[in-house]
Amino acid sequence: MIGGTNLATAARAVLCEADAPEKAARTLCLVAAWRAGNLPAGKQHIAMPERPARPARPELLPPRDMPRRRTGGTAGRIALLHAVTHIELNAIDLAWDLIGRFGAEDWPGEFYADWLGVAEDEARHFNLLQGRLNDLGACYGDLPAHDGLWQAAMATAHDPLARLAVVPMVLEARGLDVTPNMIARLRRAGDNSSADILEVIYQEEISHVAAGTRWFNHLCRARGLPEVETWRALVGKYYGGILKAPFNEAARSASGMAPELYASLG
Repeated sequence: MIGGTNLATAARAVLCEADAPEKAARTLCLVAAWRAGNLPAGKQHIAMPERPARPARPELLPPRDMPRRRTGGTAGRIALLHAVTHIELNAIDLAWDLIGRFGAEDWPGEFYADWLGVAEDEARHFNLLQGRLNDLGACYGDLPAHDGLWQAAMATAHDPLARLAVVPMVLEARGLDVTPNMIARLRRAGDNSSADILEVIYQEEISHVAAGTRWFNHLCRARGLPEVETWRALVGKYYGGILKAPFNEAARSASGMAPELYASLG
C-alpha cells in the first residue's frame, strides 16, 4: 500500500516512513495518484508528526558537531554527495509537511500542484544521488549528517508564512548560491556524472525557491502584510544563522526573489 486517502493522510504516511528509498518511492507513487485524480486535497486537519521517521543511519548530529568534511579525492566527492543526498531526503519531508501541516488553509489548487511537484523532484534527486553514491562504492547512511534542516522546520511549524520565509527562501535559496561552485569542483575533478546530477538539481531548485516566493507573497497579500518587511522580520526571528554573501543574484531573480529582500543582510 502506498498509503493515503487524501493529501493530508498521504503526507503523514510519507513522513512516518523510516526507510529512505521507500520514502522516495512512496512519494512518486502518491504524486502519480494525485495527478490521476485519485488523491483529493481534503480540508480537514490531520496532525503531522513532530519529526519525520528516519533510518537508523546516518547518525544525526547538531551542525556544530559535524566532522570536517573531506575535500579531496573519491572520499571527498562521496562526502559532498552524501551531504546533498541528506538534504534531498529532508526536502522530501519538508514538502510533504508543508502540504499536510498547513493544507487546511484556504489555498488555491495551484498550491498543491506546486508542492507536490517539489516533493516529486526531491524524490528523483534522492534517487539520482543514491545511485551515484552506489557507483562510487558508498551508500546513504555511511557518514553522519546534520539535523539543521528539521530544526528549522520545527521552529516554523506554527505558521506557513514563517515556514515559507525560512525554508525555501533562505535554506533552499542558499543552495542556489553554493551549488554552481560544487558543480565546478566536480568537473575539475573529472567527475562529470556527479556534476550532471547537481546541474539537474540546481536548475530544478530554482523553481522550488520560486514556489516558496510565490506562496509567501500570496499569503502576505491575504494577510495584508508588506512582503519585504515581513520576510526580514520572520528571517530575523526564526533563522538562527546569518545570510552569507555572495548571493547568486541571477538564480535568485529567476526564482522571483527581489534583491531588496536580502542584499543588505549578507
